[in-house]
Amino acid sequence: MSYPYNRLRRMRRDDFSRRLMREHVLTANDFIYPVFVHELQGREAIASMPGVERLSIDELLRVAERAVELRIPALALFPVTAPEAKSLDAAAAYDDDGLCQRAVRALKSHFPQLGVITDVALDPYTSHGQDGLLDASGYVMNDETVDVLVQQALSHARAGADVVAPSDMMDGRIGALRDALESDGHIHMRILAYSAKYASAFYGPFRDAVGSAAALGKADKKTYQMDPANTDEALQEIAQDLQEGADMIMIKPGMPYLDVVRRAKDEFGVPTFAYQVSGEYAMLKAAAQNGWLDERACVLESLLGFKRAGADGILTYFALDAAQWLKDE
Repeated sequence: MSYPYNRLRRMRRDDFSRRLMREHVLTANDFIYPVFVHELQGREAIASMPGVERLSIDELLRVAERAVELRIPALALFPVTAPEAKSLDAAAAYDDDGLCQRAVRALKSHFPQLGVITDVALDPYTSHGQDGLLDASGYVMNDETVDVLVQQALSHARAGADVVAPSDMMDGRIGALRDALESDGHIHMRILAYSAKYASAFYGPFRDAVGSAAALGKADKKTYQMDPANTDEALQEIAQDLQEGADMIMIKPGMPYLDVVRRAKDEFGVPTFAYQVSGEYAMLKAAAQNGWLDERACVLESLLGFKRAGADGILTYFALDAAQWLKDE
């Protein structure tokens, strides 16, 4: 039908009809809350991420309790490794009594119903800040790094993690992890593969938060993270990870790469996640603090954009606030 018989504004006139025709709905079930855990006591503010803090394990449990109350399905753990524990071989990554492993055990002991996702990557543990082991020229070695990632993932599985999330972007690591987990009896372990992780400029505040920024210095990760110009390559990465045994896929960063989220969901139809990364959080937070944006409205709109693009879940530092705002509504 054409105008005036078809007036599209008719359905927008009242709240009830807008709700009846709404195509996408955002709920707390869509959120994964990334948390930083450190060895120090109490909480420590992160200057580049206002409102986000590094947490001791006891404080982490308080945050987890709040997440459970708000019905957020899962936390994603990111450890802040003490400088003296970092090394060239990243041995602290697979220490069964390491910070991440102790945090996992504490969370599963107190909140068994809360999903615990662990980051499988070496940058928090290397003295140079790269996600893998280096050869004599400073190049990140692939297969040698994968061997260490396997040990790290097995350590997380023994601690009780529900999901391991390799974010390293090494070739073949999903297959190696799946083989090792199956062989060691961890048949229920889910793998959330950071399949399309881009060499983005939006990661700066995160590197501050985990303490890898100083170690990395002016180096970059372009030899293993993806070129921001490419999307066909992302589909190749995703296809390979799924073939090797990934249960879920991740696109990172989020809003600048929603086209990749859409392509991935359309192409593969598998559980697809996106990460609203630290730089995205910092921009929204800074603008809100300056009075330039309505924080609540803009954050919820941005998160709805992830859902509209095809994301089944969103890693966001706004998870607690957003879940409370939705509850209030």
